[in-house]
Amino acid sequence: MIDREQVLHVARLARLDLTKAEVERMASELSGVLDHIERIAELDLDDVEPTSHVVTIENVLRADDSRPSLARERALAGAPDATDSGFRVPSPAAAAAADGS
Repeated sequence: MIDREQVLHVARLARLDLTKAEVERMASELSGVLDHIERIAELDLDDVEPTSHVVTIENVLRADDSRPSLARERALAGAPDATDSGFRVPSPAAAAAADGS
């Protein structure tokens, strides 16, 4: 069982300010978690393959097929400040000055 001092040590490391009631509750809850881990450690898992998902996932992404994209003129049509080659945006220094930063 995890004792009060161990809970306080972990709380200090995590910079948590726990009340006395929270310390007692955490001691009980963390002890329960460790009990479950011990029970799992007792299982014979030699024939169980490691997994990152409990269900098989196959090809969850769409095919990477090339296809026509939006025409440049249409993409730039709504831009407040467009050039022949793209969007014009303020430099970080100019943006900061405009914000008053």
